[in-house]
Order: sequence, then structure tokens, then C-alpha cells
Amino acid sequence: MIQSKDILHGIATMLSVILYPMLMPTYGMICFSTTMKAIAGGMLPWQIAALCVGMTFLLTVLIPISAIKIMIRRGKVSDLHIADARERTVPYLYTLCSFGFWCYFLIGVLHVPGYVGITAIGGTVALFIVMLINFRWKISAHLTGMGGLIGGVMSYYLTGGGGNLVFPLVLMVVALMLMYARLYLNAHTPLQVVAGLLLGLCCTFIPNMILAYVV
Repeated sequence: MIQSKDILHGIATMLSVILYPMLMPTYGMICFSTTMKAIAGGMLPWQIAALCVGMTFLLTVLIPISAIKIMIRRGKVSDLHIADARERTVPYLYTLCSFGFWCYFLIGVLHVPGYVGITAIGGTVALFIVMLINFRWKISAHLTGMGGLIGGVMSYYLTGGGGNLVFPLVLMVVALMLMYARLYLNAHTPLQVVAGLLLGLCCTFIPNMILAYVV
């Protein structure tokens, strides 16, 4: 007979997988894809959106996860979530390099709108900061990724991007669910998940607001 704690464990695990940190850029790009406009070269908005989402998934999900799986097979990393903080440095370096290429592709090749580029750079900076913090403390990468997504989307809506704040508020509720999931799985302490959320939020929200109202 399935017990309630087994159900909660399953839900917490499912949330951790669906909201895996490396998936956040793809989710963000899907959100932003409806705002893409035609650019030089004759590319239509849907073509730009498809290219952005596809390349984002390749550079921020497939390549980093493939590298982690290779390390798992070689015994360098214990699991895909890299629960042991001591094992995170090398995977973070691979991921950081891949994120760097992603930013270059979006900004240097496709010339995406400023808020998209700033969000991508902010997410990459957040990843770098997480890597540095990881030497001393196990900050939550899951919540850093979620915070980065919320910061990018919320700043877009607040600066007149269109729509209302319902979607960003829904993301906040999802973030709270993820926080509970990571705590339930004993992956982090309350301070680690809160710090991760604030780090990701600041790295994307503040630069976008500065771009919109100061620069």
C-alpha cells in the first residue's frame, strides 16, 4: 500500500526533475519566444523563436547533461543532481563554458532583444557565482535557476513587455513548491534554498531594470 510520505517523496522528486536548473533557460526562452520580431536576414519571428529555443536546449541542457552523464559513468559524479557539493566544480565548469557559447549565440549571432540577452548573461553570472559559493557552501542551484527565470520574466512584464503579472506570480508559487521539494528531499537547508532564489532573482531582475530605466 502506497503511503502518503511515498507520494510526497515522488512529487518532490518529480518537481526536482521537471525544474532541473539547466532546463530554466529553455523555459525562459519559450516564454520570451512570443516577443521575438523579424531580424535582418529575412528570418521570420517563428523561425527566430524556434532557433533560440532549439539552440538554448542544445547548449544549456543536452551538452552539459551529456558531460555529467559521462562523469557519472567514470565515477567522478554520483548522480545527475550532484548531491555531493564536492563533486560540483567540474560539472559547473563544463556548464559555464556551454552557457558562455549560448550567450554569444543569442547576442552575437542572433542579436536578440536586450532583455533576452541580459537575462541570459545574468543566468550565466549566477551559475558562476554558485560555482564559487560551492567551494564553501552548498547553495541551491535549483532555486538559483528558478530565481533567474522569475527575475527575467518579471522584469519583462514590469517594464511594459505586455500582459499582466499573473504569470510571474504563478512562477513564484512554483518556486515555493520547489523550495519545499528540495527541503523535503533533505537536499538543502532553508537558508540554502532562500539564498539560491535571491541570487538568481538579483542576477536577472536588477540588470534588466537598470537597462530599462537607467541606461
